[in-house]
Amino acid sequence: MGIGSDLMAGIGLGDPVIRLGVTGLSRAGKTVFITSLVANLMDRGRMHALQVAADGSLKTAWLQPQPDDTVPRFDFERHLAALTGPDPHWPDGTRHVSQLRLSLRLDGRGLLSGLRGPRTVHLDIVDYPGEWLLDLRLMDKDFSAWSAEVLSRIDGRPGAARYRADLAATDPQRMDEPTAQALASSYSDHLQAARDAGWSDCTPGRFLIPGEMAGSPALTFAPLPEAMEGSRLHKEFRRRYEAYKSRIVRPFFRDHFARIDRQVVLVDVLGAIHQGPPAVEDMRRAMADILTAFRPGRAGWLAQILGTRRVERILFAATKADHLHHSQHNRLTAILSAMLREARDRADFSGARTEAMAIAALRATTEDVIAQDGEDLPAVRGRLLDGRQAAFYPGDLPTDPSQLLQPARNGDAGWLDGDYAIMNFAPAPLTSRPGDGPPHIRLDRAAQFLIGDRL
Repeated sequence: MGIGSDLMAGIGLGDPVIRLGVTGLSRAGKTVFITSLVANLMDRGRMHALQVAADGSLKTAWLQPQPDDTVPRFDFERHLAALTGPDPHWPDGTRHVSQLRLSLRLDGRGLLSGLRGPRTVHLDIVDYPGEWLLDLRLMDKDFSAWSAEVLSRIDGRPGAARYRADLAATDPQRMDEPTAQALASSYSDHLQAARDAGWSDCTPGRFLIPGEMAGSPALTFAPLPEAMEGSRLHKEFRRRYEAYKSRIVRPFFRDHFARIDRQVVLVDVLGAIHQGPPAVEDMRRAMADILTAFRPGRAGWLAQILGTRRVERILFAATKADHLHHSQHNRLTAILSAMLREARDRADFSGARTEAMAIAALRATTEDVIAQDGEDLPAVRGRLLDGRQAAFYPGDLPTDPSQLLQPARNGDAGWLDGDYAIMNFAPAPLTSRPGDGPPHIRLDRAAQFLIGDRL
């Protein structure tokens, strides 16, 4: 799976390039998605729904040096070894922007195929943390407005009480670096705990995944109450907040986001459902905010960066479909579609074609039936993180998504009629045939929607 030097000789400078952006919130499975997609494009035995794989016109695929020398390379080989080695395990998640170029050699199709001959299409995959996209909402807010919004919703979330106590103990007229660092650390601890508990809307995103900016003054601020306005601390935090927007958020959108043609947004819907109605509503709001970035007609600074360019296709993918029996996959897709209705309508209105589906980029389970209270239940069986085998029935998702979304919008603390469990499975040892990529659920359909029309 290296670079095919014999094939590179036939590549022209004018070969078409598709830039595919992959994002999602933490633990949605971005790294696994990219690794499995690339592996399954190189070994296409499981890609029946990708038309060029099914009809044989996709002859070969190989990795090339990426075109952007200043962007880290996505470590495909190491991640694939983690997933498919003798002791399979989940690879580390996304911590920064990375990129990978996969070149696809295709036979010509259509009336002019005999004249045109074989052609090459480059797929540039750009991996970036979804948490950074949440910072889009900061660009149209000043520090006071952002602080008020954050402080109005954090009560009851993990770590919020401690941050409130640290605020109360702070003298706002004292502005020195230890004071700033202590408050920023307390607020960052709250964000980390909230994210770990299933909350999605946690800004600034770089506080969760700082990348190369860890420890910089631009990441050393925190939301302050209205009573502190005009204080030395408030003035300095306001300055750092504006520096964060101008020196971190804006360059990210300019250098990476504005060049994307196709986009997949990965969503851990099952994880949010397991956490309860508040987490589902928080995820719905966060995803709506993320997807405002795909509105090319949006006024202001982002429109100036994007110009007339727009993302042509957006796939919303509910990951970890292998945690459910296939009989519930349509329900999971319907819930995702309903959660993203507002944001999806905005993208549709702007001209982007959108799709929602339930997928598993790497299938870690097999289906089973278990007996419980005299009833046969559709279940999945797999290897747990501690190595034990287990069969698992997570509960029935409702056929009507409003049974989940209405309690979430109402602010209910828990589900009235259901208890939705989740279990963490490890990757299963693979025994694939030659020519088969890693097992998956609907990854081939996802690829057909995202890039099939350009191949």
